[in-house]
Amino acid sequence: MLKQKNAGKETPAEVEKLRADLARKIAAHIPSEGLARTAVPGLGLSRRSATTECYSAAYEPELVVFAQGEKRITVGGVTHVCDRSKFLLTSIDLPVVGQFTKASKSEPFLALALKLEMPAVREILSQEEFLTPESSLGAHGLAVGQTPPELLTACCRLLDLLDAPRDIPFLSGLMQREIIYRVLRSPLGRHLRAIATLGEQSNRTAKAVSWLKTNYAKPLRVEELASVAQMGVSTFHHHFRSLTAMSPLQYQKRLRLHVARIRMIADGLDAASAAFEVGYESPSQFNREYRRIFGQSPMRDVKARRSGAISTAA
Repeated sequence: MLKQKNAGKETPAEVEKLRADLARKIAAHIPSEGLARTAVPGLGLSRRSATTECYSAAYEPELVVFAQGEKRITVGGVTHVCDRSKFLLTSIDLPVVGQFTKASKSEPFLALALKLEMPAVREILSQEEFLTPESSLGAHGLAVGQTPPELLTACCRLLDLLDAPRDIPFLSGLMQREIIYRVLRSPLGRHLRAIATLGEQSNRTAKAVSWLKTNYAKPLRVEELASVAQMGVSTFHHHFRSLTAMSPLQYQKRLRLHVARIRMIADGLDAASAAFEVGYESPSQFNREYRRIFGQSPMRDVKARRSGAISTAA
């Protein structure tokens, strides 16, 4: 009679096999470079065969599980190194700077990204297992941790659905629920729980983050943001910085620069036009801040990248 292995008791060799299996399954379903959406709702796969310079990206709530290679992600002044042993949890919209640091044709960077829908997270949190209150102090909008074996297993089974498309409509939702459950049970789960729990300070701060993302081109009024979060200005500043690793003004600048960069690369706007479009009143100020973040002037940066703009994949 076969003995059932206890969850969480995998040996290091078994965990390495799970990681290798996940990498193999991702590679099989994304043979070419870039980001590929799949038949499973909300699931994307990423492949990179070369390292890159730093690039800007805007992350939405999602789970990213890294299977091979390495990537660095900087939010505010904090840099996270994401290798094959890690997973990333983003629970709010965040402007970040990314860089693929380990990737080659023989051993490409591979990752899967799963969008997180807060109503689904809240439905799971309503279950009895999660009814015990937890403190939301120190919750972050982006966090990186060690990938639990149970999460690797669940991700592998979700990828197996791509080989059985008839099962996707019925099983994908169930498997994604399990993945969210595994994330909530992990050490990073408290960050997602804080954002998803209605009425929590982190949840209210997240509403202000969402408002700022939508209205980034408008003049920044912190009092208005604090009102959205239903907090005093001082308390709001503290929670905003804790959640985003930035002040509201820094968040707005990073988001404006990210959007302007995309508009210049993809749509051919000149620097002055892009600056005015995203809310800058002074092109010279835009140029200074752009150079500070991306290392060179808008004209040089866009010229270098327009022929093949870097994807913001995973």
